[in-house]
Amino acid sequence: MSGLNPGGNSEGWFENLFGGFRARWMCALLIVCVLLSVVFSGGVKATEPWLEQACPACADKIHNSTGVFLLDYGQDSLLARAWLARNATTSIDVQYFIWSTDNVGILASTELLDAANRGVRIRVLVDDLMIDAQDTTLLALDAHENVDIRIYNPRHSVGITLWQRIFGILTDFRGANQRMHDKTAIFDGVAGITGGRNMADEYYDFDHHYNFRDRDVLLLGAAVESMSENFEEFWQSDLALPVSRLIDTAEQQLAQQDIDAHYQMLKEYARNPDNFAPEVRSALEQLSLRFSELAQHLVWGHVVFISDAPGKNDNRFRLDGSGESTDGLIEMVAQARESILIQSPYLVMPDGGIELFSELVRRGVRIRISTNSLASTDNLMAFSGYYKQREALLNAGVEIFEFRPDAPVRQQLIQRQQTSNSIFAIHAKSLLVDGKKVYIGTFNLDPRSANLNTEVGIVMDNAQLGLLLQDSIETDMTPQNSWEITPSFNPDNQVSWFRRMQLMFYSLLPMNALL
Repeated sequence: MSGLNPGGNSEGWFENLFGGFRARWMCALLIVCVLLSVVFSGGVKATEPWLEQACPACADKIHNSTGVFLLDYGQDSLLARAWLARNATTSIDVQYFIWSTDNVGILASTELLDAANRGVRIRVLVDDLMIDAQDTTLLALDAHENVDIRIYNPRHSVGITLWQRIFGILTDFRGANQRMHDKTAIFDGVAGITGGRNMADEYYDFDHHYNFRDRDVLLLGAAVESMSENFEEFWQSDLALPVSRLIDTAEQQLAQQDIDAHYQMLKEYARNPDNFAPEVRSALEQLSLRFSELAQHLVWGHVVFISDAPGKNDNRFRLDGSGESTDGLIEMVAQARESILIQSPYLVMPDGGIELFSELVRRGVRIRISTNSLASTDNLMAFSGYYKQREALLNAGVEIFEFRPDAPVRQQLIQRQQTSNSIFAIHAKSLLVDGKKVYIGTFNLDPRSANLNTEVGIVMDNAQLGLLLQDSIETDMTPQNSWEITPSFNPDNQVSWFRRMQLMFYSLLPMNALL
């Protein structure tokens, strides 16, 4: 007993023993409280108030699951982006291959600028290849204290002279061809949109001559964290450079009145009903109600966000090399047991692709592909690669359906009234394996997506989402919307002889690795 009570106090040993337990118990209780706060706050932040209001049931799901909604309609996809931008309270991160200075591009810039004026942190990462904005416009937007703009792999447009571009292509051909094809928009870290749509008129049914049949997904919850991590990786990459470092120093001396003038121009453009149709504005005002209805139709489950690293792979000279997204999709296809359904605007099989499909068909897997026809495609060079492989694909047992440029499904998908009879073409990139394994993203079925361009997308094993995607693609494949290709039939003669001569010329060029 003396060992327990060196001081002779009958309560001392009790205090020493249980006092230690009490300290450890208090410490354990503190740890538990911290862990519970982390779990119920979503890791680093609580559920955003706007999300709790629009989707009360989401709060209990978003930390361990992901809600997915298929955005098949261009107007819905545009309005979803606008509504989320208007409701964001802390951050908006956007990443695009194309951001045009047409109606949609300017309207999107206006929404982001309004959010920045509310104190929301805006980060924009755009690939350099197809930027058409003036340097002063980029600098004026970047000058806002809450806006940062970076350009990915600037070798062609921003801050690059013609001679620098030519020199870059000659000395680093692969580097000049490595592009960021990612398309993501992330709002407050809890909501995200990804898929095939860039930020330009033709992806949202606003062009009067040529529009794309495209597909996005709206995500709420756990998978958005992976999207944010991928964005951060690209944002911090050596390939992503701030606009202020790319544009000549003399041009950076914009007076505040010049900056204000650019901001005012954007606002006046957005107010003009000729640029922003009244029915679209009205739909946006009602979107809070529609978003609540949309949230009731979310498909919940485990979603994996797949993406490539900046630069795609470690190759410096060769044009091959694959990537994380490529490997993931190959694995997904190779595991097929019954069926594969694909929709891709371009169909140029990378090395080994036809052989893989042939083996799958021999195993009893039915493979159907929806793609563009010569009459609907926006990329004649890419079509030339498919043109050379079409017979081999058919011989391998692949069923091919080429989209009609005047497909009646256009009337269902384009929700607002069109003023002209525009061409309609596939731009959606989707994959369905065995009716339930779903991929929707940016990956085209071609060597460029497989080896050169970085790509993103979501993968979900869910029969409900699979059925929605299957119905969507199979509608596009019906006889009124597509031509079914056979060894004895294709619709190439639906175009002019000049376009067919162009196709023949491109098909003679050895450029499959770049398609």
